[in-house]
Amino acid sequence: MKSRWWYGVAGVVVAAGLAGSGQAARAADGLTGVDVSNWTGDVDWAAVASGGGTFAFVHATEGTGYRNPAFAAQYDGVAAAGLLRGAYHFAQPHESDGAAQADHFLTGGGAWRSDGRTLPGVLDLEDNPYRDRNGKNACYDLPPADMVTWIKAFTTRYRAATGRHAIIYTTTSWWRTCTGDSTAFKANPLWIARWGSDPGELPKAWPKHTFWQSADKGPLAGGQNSFNGTQAELEDLAHPPAEVTVSGLARDRRRYSVTVANTGPHPLTKITISGRAYGGQRVVRAPGCRFSGTAVRCEVAELKRGRKITFTFTTRPRSAKGTVGMRFAVGTVDLDLRAP
Repeated sequence: MKSRWWYGVAGVVVAAGLAGSGQAARAADGLTGVDVSNWTGDVDWAAVASGGGTFAFVHATEGTGYRNPAFAAQYDGVAAAGLLRGAYHFAQPHESDGAAQADHFLTGGGAWRSDGRTLPGVLDLEDNPYRDRNGKNACYDLPPADMVTWIKAFTTRYRAATGRHAIIYTTTSWWRTCTGDSTAFKANPLWIARWGSDPGELPKAWPKHTFWQSADKGPLAGGQNSFNGTQAELEDLAHPPAEVTVSGLARDRRRYSVTVANTGPHPLTKITISGRAYGGQRVVRAPGCRFSGTAVRCEVAELKRGRKITFTFTTRPRSAKGTVGMRFAVGTVDLDLRAP
C-alpha cells in the first residue's frame, strides 16, 4: 500500500517580486519569457524585465564536451534582474549515453537549486543541426526505441540528482519521428517549439504544454517564449511543495512496517507517524518510537532528499481469529494495514 502527500516546508525562500511595475506581463499564451545562448551575446536583462519578461532559460551545455562560455554572466544576469531562471542542455544522443550527458549538464550549470527562483533544467531535443559534420540524420541515427532509452537515462539521472523532472523541449514533428510519439515522459513538463501564432498540435503524451517557443527572435533578447499559466503557477514550478511517499505492509498478524520516503526536491523536518492497533491487540515493540497500549508515535527530525526511513511494529493479538491491523496517519495520508 502506498500513498503520497505534499509537505509544507518552513524556512524556504519564496520567489522575489519581479522587476518592473509588479504586474506580470502576459503573452497571448501566458507569461512572457526568453531563451538565450552564447550566440545571443551580452543581454540587457533590465530591459528584458522592463519589457515584460518574467523568466529566462540559458544554454548551459551540449553533448559531453561543450559549455557555454557566457553561461555564468547570462545566468547571473537573469537573477540580478529579478527574473526566474533555468538552464538547458542541447542533446547529442549519438555522442554518449543520456546519463553521461545529464552529469555534464548538472556540473555545467544545470543543477536545480531550492531557492525559489530556479526552474527545472531543460533537455533540448530537436533536429540534428550538424548533419554535414557528423553525417547523422535528424534523429542522430537512433531508432525510436533507442532514443526513448537515451531520454530515460538522461531524465532519470537528472531526477535522481535534483528531485525534479527535467523539462523537455522539442517539436511535435521531431518527437513523433524520433521517439515514435512516446508517452513515457508524461511527468516531464513540455516546452513545445513552434514558430507562429499558436502552439499547434502536441505530442500525444501531453494534454497541454507548459512553455511555448513562438519565435527565434522578437522584441526581447533571444528566443521568444511564453509560460502557459499564471505567475503563481510559474513560481510553483520553480519552488514546488515537498513530496513524501508513504507505504506500509502487514507482514502477518503481529508484524507491520511503515516506510516514509522523501521523493521530492526539499529536505524535510519534523515528520510525525501516529499509529494505533485495532482488533483487540496491543503494541509490544516499536524500535525508535514511543508506544503504550494500542498507540504508537514516531518522529523524524530530518529526512534528506532522496532518503527514506522504515519503522517496524510488533503487536500481541488477544486471539488467533478475527480482523486485526494497524492504522497510521502521516501528514495527510491515512494508512490502514489490515493483517491477512
